[in-house]
Formats: sequence, structure tokens, C-alpha cells
Amino acid sequence: MSILDSIEKQFVPIHRAGYPFIAAFAIGAFVLGLIWAPLGWLGVILTLWCIYFFRDPPRVTPLEEGLVISPADGYVCSTGLFIPPPELELGDEPMQRISVFMSVFDCHVNRAPMTGRIRKIAYKEGLFVNADLDKASEQNERNGFVIETDQGVIGVVQIAGLIARRILCFSKVGDQVGVGERIGLIRFGSRVDVYLPKHVEPLVSLGSQAVAGETVLADVRVHGTARLHRRA
Repeated sequence: MSILDSIEKQFVPIHRAGYPFIAAFAIGAFVLGLIWAPLGWLGVILTLWCIYFFRDPPRVTPLEEGLVISPADGYVCSTGLFIPPPELELGDEPMQRISVFMSVFDCHVNRAPMTGRIRKIAYKEGLFVNADLDKASEQNERNGFVIETDQGVIGVVQIAGLIARRILCFSKVGDQVGVGERIGLIRFGSRVDVYLPKHVEPLVSLGSQAVAGETVLADVRVHGTARLHRRA
């Protein structure tokens, strides 16, 4: 067992994709400390943030059939009917879209919202406008999944944000993924869109906090059951 494995068992697990970045931040902190001690402490703070960013905590996922689970940590920044990206080949009719925005302080490991088989993965280069904006779904760099489930076909799109420059995909076409399983990661601020059948009503509202692998976004089996929310 490596030292890193031992550390992960004692503390919140860190995703291995973050190791090179954490090492780079740590080396940078050391060099800055040699130049000037206050700069070194700033580097330590940034290194701790980098470790925090790449955390990958275990999640307890609801397994009830038909539930759509959040693929990302963050808050719900958009819901409504939108035409899915053309590269997903899901047609030109609007689908119900639920978008979760991840700040640089959220966990960025993305998880499958439903159990199914990955029929298509499509990557598209693009811009890096603020992922909180609706136009980010059309203009930003993105990586999309089409997942065939027992309740129909859904789309999941990882979208790069203002700071993000790298989308990681852990799956491949033909993979069978379980709800809540890790399917990818986006580095440094981003968003994930979920495209569902038109009849599906979100069970969350704008501003709702979502936890990847745990928060129920919708139930594809039920029609017209949108929940009312009040901010206290």
C-alpha cells in the first residue's frame, strides 16, 4: 500500500487525476517560500485548496428505479425545455434540461444520473464563457453522453467553465454504468446539463443545492409533479 493510499483511507479520498496538480502546487509553494516566506504561505494555502478541489468523497445513492440523481455538486442554475446539443443526435425537439453549476469550491467528480448503457460520447471544442450562463450550453467546450436506460434515453453534458480547461471522461461507448458511478471530472469550475424526456418535471428549483450521486433531480416515471419551493 502506497503512502498516498494510506492518506486517502484516513482522510477524504483525493481523485488520482488531481495528483499532478497537487504536486505542482506544492513545488510552487516551496519555491515561493525560498523567495519570500509570505509567498510560501500563500502557496501552502493554494495547495490546500487544490487538495480540497480534487476530493472524491463516497456518496450514498438512492437506487429506486426511475429516479434521476444529480451528476454534480453545486446549485441548480437552470431548468426548462431546451433543444439538446446536435452532436448527441437526440433530435431537434426540446427536452427537459436541468443544469447544475459547480464553483471552484465544489467537488468536481461527475456521476451517472441513471443506470444504463452509454450509447454515444461526443466531445466538442468551444469557448470558456461563464458556465452559469445559458449560452455556455451552446458555446463552451463540452463532452456529452447519451445513456440508454430502462425508462428511455437521456443526455448528460459536461461543460467547461470560465476557468476550466480540461474535461476528463472515465467511460467509453458501450459501458454499462450504474446510477451514482463516476463517469468524469472537470477541472476548475464548470457545469453539467442533464437532458430528460419532455414530460419530466424537475423536483428541484433554481438555486437548489445538489450533491452528486445523492440529490434527486427528477422522477421520469411521474408526469406533472413539479415541487414548489420557498426560500427561507
